[in-house]
Amino acid sequence: MAFLLPWLTESSADRFSDVRDTSLAKLVRDDMLALILKGVLAPGQRINEPDVASRLQVSRVPVREALRELESSGLVVSRKHSGVFVRELGSDEIRDLYQMRGLLDGFAGRCAAQLPTDKRHELLALLDQSIQAMLEAADAHDVQRYYAENLRFHWVIVESAGNRQLSESYRGIVQKLHLSRLKNLSQDIGMRASIAEHRDIAQAVREADSARCESLLARHVDDAYQRLRHAPAPAPTPTASPATPANPFPKPAREQADATA
Repeated sequence: MAFLLPWLTESSADRFSDVRDTSLAKLVRDDMLALILKGVLAPGQRINEPDVASRLQVSRVPVREALRELESSGLVVSRKHSGVFVRELGSDEIRDLYQMRGLLDGFAGRCAAQLPTDKRHELLALLDQSIQAMLEAADAHDVQRYYAENLRFHWVIVESAGNRQLSESYRGIVQKLHLSRLKNLSQDIGMRASIAEHRDIAQAVREADSARCESLLARHVDDAYQRLRHAPAPAPTPTASPATPANPFPKPAREQADATA
């Protein structure tokens, strides 16, 4: 889960000296990926190579290699004579990504409902735990926890299919879609409706109804896209109180939880 949800983990900068048998460029990539998906490096923001190299105490060579990897995955974009920037997704790309995610979620759901009984029971235990955690997060209006558990719910279904290419494609789509959510402030409207949909999906898995599970998951993702499309415009970010200095590396409070499938 850590690779799927790197924005929920600490920066890897403090772990560099403890890592063995891992390329330096990969460590730099994972560190920047975490900062992008946490919202510390925001969509449209320029990534300063010297600053990254200085902060991680590495040369600029692994930083450039890491940025090339992030660009190939669609998370950053290089502009001639300007530098490298965190990507901003257009409305058409967001629509296309949601459509692809709906197909992948649906396929994974069909596979999950067709698992042998013992494997389905193992999966259902994880899904039920995730639903309970989402309920607790909704009660506490804890958007970030809800968002994480929501993704966990879908990820365990995807992983249960045992298809590595499916998992890789799904991870890439989720990471890119996360960039679009960083443009929106937290809103907890829609959490209850989303949880009800998750319960229906889990019930379809429990009943081994593969067609219904596939249909429910595809519709669930489309509903999430429609909520994102019709979400109100983000409000201005409040100015920090003079008594409380602004944190230069805050946890993002701009995740669109109600638009998450």
